[in-house]
Amino acid sequence: MSVPLMSLHRCCQRLALLTVARRQWSSSSVSPPPLHTRLLLFLTQRFYDVEMLFSLGSKLRRRRIEKKNVYYSYTQRYYGPDIAAAYYVLCLKGRFRYLGQSEWFHTDRRGKFNWDFLDHKDTPLEEVNMSYTLINYRGLRNLEGQRYLRTLSLRGCPEVDDWFLTRLHMFQDSLEELDISHCPGITTGGLAALRNLKGLRRLDVSSLPRISSPGLVIILLEDMLPQCQIVATGYDHSTLERGEGTEEHMQGQR
Repeated sequence: MSVPLMSLHRCCQRLALLTVARRQWSSSSVSPPPLHTRLLLFLTQRFYDVEMLFSLGSKLRRRRIEKKNVYYSYTQRYYGPDIAAAYYVLCLKGRFRYLGQSEWFHTDRRGKFNWDFLDHKDTPLEEVNMSYTLINYRGLRNLEGQRYLRTLSLRGCPEVDDWFLTRLHMFQDSLEELDISHCPGITTGGLAALRNLKGLRRLDVSSLPRISSPGLVIILLEDMLPQCQIVATGYDHSTLERGEGTEEHMQGQR
């Protein structure tokens, strides 16, 4: 974080000094600098205070994410793994459906939810939608006991990365549909970890910003998961000639 802030600091400092110098050259009498120049000078003088605030904000955000993804050991011990998993999903404002049930449990706009999910003790989760939540690889441990999980949506989750994908092997015997589209932390190398999910029937890898050769990646995914439908939108599929390094990288992970 300090590198871009230092660049911003230098730019502001140079701009402020240049503005003051120009005014001095264009006028024989010294007059107070304009408001925007004084603001730039103030920011350069308080640069390290601003940097400290940015750093503190980043640490607080990381702490908040880790707190949301703690292991629900107490709930596991007294209510069982299924209720603990359901409670974790709701606390992150996700939604889920129990095995054999048609009702979806989810939070409202204020983050409140119906406690009727407690009536389904010892009923595993079949579908989980964690799209746009702060789930990370540590929190995934709360879903570890869900052996009947068939559908998992992680669309737009900022904390889902390559390390997260390596832990999805816990669902290799049940998972049929996986949505990891719009996740900014996923790279080509991380997708290679999905080779363990032999039961997948549908995989959505649309709009992954760190995938540079989408056409070749799709071909390699189809090779790894021949029974799976690969959904990949939001890419320029005409540029495949840049994929040689991508192919070597993914094959090295296999």
